[in-house]
Amino acid sequence: MPKLIAQKEDWIELGYQLFANQGIVGIVVEKMAKQLKCNKSSFYWHFKTKDEFVLAVIQYWSQIETEHIIEQVESVSNPREQLDLFLQIAFKNDPYLEFIHYLLRYAQTRPTIQKIVDDITKRRLDFTTNMFLQLGYKRQEATTKARIFYYYLIGYHETIKNKKQDKNYMVEVTSDLKHFLNL
Repeated sequence: MPKLIAQKEDWIELGYQLFANQGIVGIVVEKMAKQLKCNKSSFYWHFKTKDEFVLAVIQYWSQIETEHIIEQVESVSNPREQLDLFLQIAFKNDPYLEFIHYLLRYAQTRPTIQKIVDDITKRRLDFTTNMFLQLGYKRQEATTKARIFYYYLIGYHETIKNKKQDKNYMVEVTSDLKHFLNL
């Protein structure tokens, strides 16, 4: 007999995994309830609608893939060491790399979601710009480097998402970026 209620966090974490692997089509309440071994009503105990749930999943993603990373990097005081740590974290190979790609596509027809994506992108670009400012670059150059870095990151993840990376891939990424960004 299935349990009646799964914890809210269980739903969100599963939603994050499914969205990262399948996009919005992976968010099917009945299938999720089966995976969580609970009743479908558990979902509606925590979330009024699927849209509310998707917002919670996006907030979860933003917290772990933006705010948590920023906190980690800011815990280091030396700007060069911050950049090195940021590169290690940002270019990690993890199973949830496609979340941003599915989210960007999903947001195209949903202005509310697009606003959230734009705000997260701004937060990420502002943080990266500030990192380059701390490395001694002027505002315009730091802003340009931040944009190049961010868009390279998204493109890089898109090109490697289904490939096994060489064990030295971080050496190559770091070298390429430092050369291209003149760091």
